[in-house]
Amino acid sequence: MQNISGLVFAIDRQAKTPVFEQICAAIRMRAISGALPQGGRLPATRVFATELGVSRSTVVTAYEQLVAEGYLHSVQGSGYTICAQGEVELAQPALIAEQPVSAGQPEAVLPPMPFEPSQPDMRLFPHRQWAKTVARICRANPQAMLVGGNTFGNYELRQAIAAHVAEWRGITASPEQIIVTAGATDALEICLGALTVAGDLVGLEDPGYLPLLGFVRSQGLVPHFVGVDDQGAELPEQQPDGAQTDGEQAGPRIVVLTPSHQYPLGGAMSPNRRLDYIRWAEANAAWIVEDDYDSEFRYAGRPIPAMAGFDRLNRTIYIGSFSKIFSNSLRLGYAIVPVDLIDAMRQRMRRSGLKASYMPQQPLAEFMNSGEFYRHLRRVRRIYAERRRFLLDHLMRDFAGYGQIRDVQAGMQIILHLDERFRDTDLVRRAAARGVQVQPLSKYATVATGYNALILGFCGFDEAEMEPALAALKSCFTDSLAAQNGPV
Repeated sequence: MQNISGLVFAIDRQAKTPVFEQICAAIRMRAISGALPQGGRLPATRVFATELGVSRSTVVTAYEQLVAEGYLHSVQGSGYTICAQGEVELAQPALIAEQPVSAGQPEAVLPPMPFEPSQPDMRLFPHRQWAKTVARICRANPQAMLVGGNTFGNYELRQAIAAHVAEWRGITASPEQIIVTAGATDALEICLGALTVAGDLVGLEDPGYLPLLGFVRSQGLVPHFVGVDDQGAELPEQQPDGAQTDGEQAGPRIVVLTPSHQYPLGGAMSPNRRLDYIRWAEANAAWIVEDDYDSEFRYAGRPIPAMAGFDRLNRTIYIGSFSKIFSNSLRLGYAIVPVDLIDAMRQRMRRSGLKASYMPQQPLAEFMNSGEFYRHLRRVRRIYAERRRFLLDHLMRDFAGYGQIRDVQAGMQIILHLDERFRDTDLVRRAAARGVQVQPLSKYATVATGYNALILGFCGFDEAEMEPALAALKSCFTDSLAAQNGPV
């Protein structure tokens, strides 16, 4: 393995871009250009930090961000090496300036049951700030609460979304490309309704999001499962020309992916696999639907740039939602479509109508434009990061003898991969009897086999709620061993 030497570049101390981002950009550019060879080992973090005149933690943060994006590979004890890249370029999102956290007090909201995955803590919702925004609009511009003004939804909200995805997701889009939807499922329905007919194949990740599978089947569409490896979702298998029967497709013409944070396994799709998918879509006149359900919740470095930004909205449709990052009761989401699909989407919307409620759209636009939305987002990210660390520390300390954890430093849940002594479905049953809700990873796989793990959400619960639930969960493991081998 070749050690890379002489990787020295200037740090601009006067730039607004943080130092770790400058390090990321320099290594990323050299990896893309081929200046850093595949398999080459980067300098040790302490050595590189000394060479650059920065703290070791800054270098570690930069390296880990590049691992998450797929540019580096890390093996404990062996350092960081360069992955194969090809001609890859990712758009870089701008940074949002830090602002003071609002001091509003959370309202009393009944939390979900530990450890229900993908649940935000609605007790943290900024009720007072939101109420002030709504009241201000009702006084100054009440008609905005009831008039959408466009087939695609409130224009000011679409402008705010365009600014948000440019800053946070590396996507350049105009408000005309954005459709306000009644959540992610509505966005999927709009896209599939405009681009498919009954009997069409739809590519779905396996394991994947089960409600999506049910939705696809309910629309008369046929799921085409794609496996998931360490690079992300595998490319759909294409039948050779002539192999399919009359009326049968050679392969899917649309795939639904979670490339920034695969659900439920976690992890990001590698740059090479993203490029392969874009080439596949272009070669097959296919479409990629990117379901970006919780990418704002990344706890080390910046959120991974979206595939739609990678593709420049050519063959990729981007779907986002406010349910997990803001409120699961407003039922608002959005779809960002390529320019070539605007007319098809508008025709679809004229037939089905806008399902998203007009009432919260103008307040949300003003909440985003005023900065309150981002103050809230930064606050919950900090709190969720603390809860994640609490759960991770307890799992690594108290459950190390039962399985392994792959820490992807992102998302709203942690997966505990079980050793062969345990079955996830058995432990889920035992946990439910103790008032603890976890999900078995095996149930998320339809065709794929070999998945045996527990999915534990952490965002919706504070440390005081998680601690007794962890004790109850641990007793499930000891009871399972006792049932197999006698008391332990």
